[in-house]
Amino acid sequence: MQDPFYTKEKRKKSGGMLAADAWLDSSLYEFWQALGRGYTRFQDFMSIFHVAGIRRAFVEVLSDGFSFFAIGCVLMAALALPAFDATASGEFNKAEDYSVLFQDRFGTEIGRRGIRSDDSVALDDMPDYLLKATLATEDRRFYEHFGIDVVGTLRALMSNAAGDNSTQGGSSITQQLAKNLFLSSERTLERKIIEAFLAVWLEWHYSKDQILKLYFDRAYMGGGNFGVVAASDYYFGKKVQDINLAEAAMLSGLFKAPTRYAPHVDLAAARGRANLVLSNMVAAGFLTEGQVTAARRHPATPISRADDANSPNYFLDWAFEQSKDLIETHHHATNNFVVRTTIDTTLQKYAEEAVVSTILEQGAQYDVSQAAMVVTDTQGAIRAMVGGTDYAKSQFNRAIVSTRQPGSAYKIFVYSEAFEQLGLTPADLITDRPVCIGDWCPVNYGRNYKGTVTLASAFAQSLNTVPVTLSIKTGREPIAALSHRMGLQADYPVTRSLALGVASVSVLDMTSSYAVLANHGYKTPGYGITRMTTLNGELVYEADPDAPRERVLSETTVANMNSMLRGVITGGTGTRARIEGVPVLGKSGTTSSYRDAWFCGFTGNYVAAVWMGNDDYHATRNLTGGSLPAMAWQKFMAYAHTNIEILPVFGVDFVPEPPLVAEADPNALEEEIIERPPQPHPRRRPQTRRPGRALCRHAGNRGAGRASGERAGASAGDVVPTLWFDQDRTTRRDASGFDG
Repeated sequence: MQDPFYTKEKRKKSGGMLAADAWLDSSLYEFWQALGRGYTRFQDFMSIFHVAGIRRAFVEVLSDGFSFFAIGCVLMAALALPAFDATASGEFNKAEDYSVLFQDRFGTEIGRRGIRSDDSVALDDMPDYLLKATLATEDRRFYEHFGIDVVGTLRALMSNAAGDNSTQGGSSITQQLAKNLFLSSERTLERKIIEAFLAVWLEWHYSKDQILKLYFDRAYMGGGNFGVVAASDYYFGKKVQDINLAEAAMLSGLFKAPTRYAPHVDLAAARGRANLVLSNMVAAGFLTEGQVTAARRHPATPISRADDANSPNYFLDWAFEQSKDLIETHHHATNNFVVRTTIDTTLQKYAEEAVVSTILEQGAQYDVSQAAMVVTDTQGAIRAMVGGTDYAKSQFNRAIVSTRQPGSAYKIFVYSEAFEQLGLTPADLITDRPVCIGDWCPVNYGRNYKGTVTLASAFAQSLNTVPVTLSIKTGREPIAALSHRMGLQADYPVTRSLALGVASVSVLDMTSSYAVLANHGYKTPGYGITRMTTLNGELVYEADPDAPRERVLSETTVANMNSMLRGVITGGTGTRARIEGVPVLGKSGTTSSYRDAWFCGFTGNYVAAVWMGNDDYHATRNLTGGSLPAMAWQKFMAYAHTNIEILPVFGVDFVPEPPLVAEADPNALEEEIIERPPQPHPRRRPQTRRPGRALCRHAGNRGAGRASGERAGASAGDVVPTLWFDQDRTTRRDASGFDG
């Protein structure tokens, strides 16, 4: 039954959604209609540019050309960024910006390092035929192109494609200058692109004459010379203004290949290249064939540079690096310096002869090809340095750069630490028996054991188990720390085999370490420079001979070590190093597999270390430190101790024989004495006499341990008369250890 009170309400019809839907539909319709009309109008507009036939092909090519041009511009901008960076600083390459003249300890020039450069000669003052020879050979269109010789580049490409290996290149003088000023010598496509950008930059910023002047001043001419002015002086001993046509042609031939055509390297090749330069001058129309005939018939002849080949080159290379550090530390504006070194040219010749002759005589027998040696006085002044058997073949300095294992020569650090820390003495007893650290069990050289021995006997016989036992007692870290305090500079891992010399050391560092024992326990680093001045005489650096030194070892330890090192010579593994009349101390060292052999030692006058081995680390044929290294060491020391005062060694009971003094005839005519260093053959050395007295001493050597019984310079038992020099004649006495 329906509720009488219910009344049904009428709901209103909703028209809002329908209106919105209608608006959306109409809007979309109108939008697409408008878009269609716009596209139609666009088509109508573009129809104006419609082309057909041959004109269409032209338009397509032009359009693609513009597209590729835009891409090329972006790519070139990216490639030019390195060139922008190179020119942003406004600075040119400083390649070896220092010129250093080196002198020996007495002030005599012994060599140069760095650049030889001189830009003081104006382009107008240089010979006209030098300019023409250079332009004819390097860049005939120099005054015509914009920095890049397109014709020359195409010509070079065709020449290379034809298989021509001549030195003709496509780089313009401006491009070569850009490489010299900003880039390295690597041959890559990227460098050539950057070089091209830089060449254009140079043409924008400099005139042609300025570019040519820079080229003449900065081009490398071989022999360490930069620029034609320095090269003219070096090769011909002349000012560049005074060279003749033949010499100018030879200089111009050096630009492309200075190492190959340097007249001191290959005179025939240099003359052949100069002849080609003369032909280029004729072909370019600068001279006639008749004008170059005299230069062809009388080619240039360089002055002799034989003295440079005899310079202590390994030492000079090292001293040059030391000099650059000093220069940069003291910040001098000039780039020309004079350096007084500690080198003694006589001792240098002795060292070279001792090392090289030993390798030549017996190196093949032991399959050993290389050696190195460093000699200092007892204060650390380097008197000789041999970095290899032939500097001309290899400039790698094995005395400095190479680090090899020293073997038993390292044991001085083990025993010194034991004496310092444990208070032991050489007479104390120790048991030579098998010892192991974990699974590592070292054995002696003869694979046998001596039982109870003294420390002195164990050291002399170079027993291996004893230093390992001592390292267990002292700890290996203190031993490594002591080795660094004494002179070793290279870091190395501290392993259980450290006591047997498993470490990386250099010959110079071993010499400095043994010098501590020769210098009463004071730190004695090797040094090679005593004074540096500018070319004008302004003082840059001077070593202080009285600078305080750090004590590394006590005098008691030094005395103990020296007595044991003396025992190695008198009855141990170093008997081949014995020199009669000289207190010799030393220690041999041989690494596993016979890869490295050492002998390090000293007298009261000199400290020296000798290493022998092979550059490729292949094992020698059973070479030990007590054989060839000891023999080379002995040969040098026998030379070096001739005609000098034999100084004692601290802690060694050895008294050198006093010189025999004979009174000369007081009425004898005084002769002027020309001081001359002793030569490597004492028996053939002419004797000099001094009014009032004549002195001589025994300098013979029994040659202990050598098969033939000979010694360097004198046979066994020879009495070699020697001249004794007074204290005031310091050029031949060598006791002070420092050169001011």
